[in-house]
Amino acid sequence: MEILILKIIHIVFFVAWFAGLFYLGRLFVYHKESYNLPENEGLILRNQYKLMESRLYRYICNPAMMITWTAGLLMLYFHGLDWLRQNSWMHSKLTLLVLLTVYHVLCKIQMKKLAVGESKFTSVGFRYFNELPTLFLIAIVTLAVLRGSVNSMIVFGVGLLAIVVLSIFVVSKNKN
Repeated sequence: MEILILKIIHIVFFVAWFAGLFYLGRLFVYHKESYNLPENEGLILRNQYKLMESRLYRYICNPAMMITWTAGLLMLYFHGLDWLRQNSWMHSKLTLLVLLTVYHVLCKIQMKKLAVGESKFTSVGFRYFNELPTLFLIAIVTLAVLRGSVNSMIVFGVGLLAIVVLSIFVVSKNKN
């Protein structure tokens, strides 16, 4: 029974975490575009976006990430080390979750840079940056649903390749 309650908590909070990341990326696009507006209007919007990003990150993204990780790790604990050793798909899922957590931290870095006008991303670059969580979501959910029915390394490899290709595209778009 505990594992089912943990699974519910895990699912609810990973949905909240992804929702926060999706919205945060969209706010980055608008924040960056506010630098192209007349100074008074742009300044008002930048202050508003800074506040919205900060609250979203602090009150939704961070707690949702922490609860998702906690519930997931507790489920792993209840399943045991033998179960973890036998389920290679979980190794891939955990690797993608670590990378998603890195993305989460990169969002905080971009928030700080946007707040002082130092982000190198263009608004188009932020649009692509905002698509990275979608790729993570597809790969992670696919691994969790299909589990051992397909080679998890194939799903992991395709997901990682998509993330790398999109990341390279984002970086190249931001150099223009």
